Amino acid sequence: MTEQNTRRGIALMIFTTFVFACQDALSRHLAGTYNVWMVVMIRYWFFAAFVLMVASRRPGGIRASAKTSQPILQSFRGALLALEVCVMVLGFTYLGIIESQAIFIAYPLIIAALSGPVLGEKVGWRRWSAIGVGFVGVMVILQPGVGVFAPAAILPLVSALMFAGYGLANRYVARKDSAATSFFWTGTVGAVVMTAIGVWFWEPMIASDWAWMCLLCATGVLGHFTLIKAYELAEASAVQPFAYFQLAFGAMVAIPIFGETIRLNVAAGAALIIAAGLFTFWRERHQR
Repeated sequence: MTEQNTRRGIALMIFTTFVFACQDALSRHLAGTYNVWMVVMIRYWFFAAFVLMVASRRPGGIRASAKTSQPILQSFRGALLALEVCVMVLGFTYLGIIESQAIFIAYPLIIAALSGPVLGEKVGWRRWSAIGVGFVGVMVILQPGVGVFAPAAILPLVSALMFAGYGLANRYVARKDSAATSFFWTGTVGAVVMTAIGVWFWEPMIASDWAWMCLLCATGVLGHFTLIKAYELAEASAVQPFAYFQLAFGAMVAIPIFGETIRLNVAAGAALIIAAGLFTFWRERHQR
């Protein structure tokens, strides 16, 4: 990878986080009016269409992209991601974007903690220390035992656990399957799972909200496309730390539009999580 490509990859990752922040705001708006299952279902229809289009243009077409020796595991990770999106969107509606994202960004630390027992990877004391600091940050945000604990705060934590499981499954299937195959199964299985659930919660949508829904689907497709390009241009360890920009962009959207605020404990906890996450990425890159 050239230095120029790495810079372009980082720029694309930052742009991707902005797109995903906009997507989060649209998801919160729509899920505040309509059923979450239906909103995510329609979003996955567009995602699956994009996945099929990408697969059809690759060498060997859709059949080559779908070929895998791990259909059960691929189906599991596709379903897990779809359900994780639903949990996260619920978090946006009940807790808000800022606090949900502040807790969710702990997922790389969960992946690091579980990569030893699940994948057999070596996790040294430095990374364990960083993981511990990150989870102190989560506790600072949640403030257990201080005042009345909001049950909704569990939603982004559950979402982070689910996304970490999805990330670990990605690493496992990558030992045998290409990224194109995993991407195909992510979109198609997710669409099937969400259709099986969401169709029972269909609600009529007014014309103006259909426009917002189309914009939500467009940001989803654009975000996944730019994310793929970012990883094509640069190594994951180089661009992944810049995914934390989504927290800043999310705050820039949530404060003026939804009237959210940044509480001191949320800012402090998020700072600890980000610092621990950046150190974890640095150690992983250094060891490689």
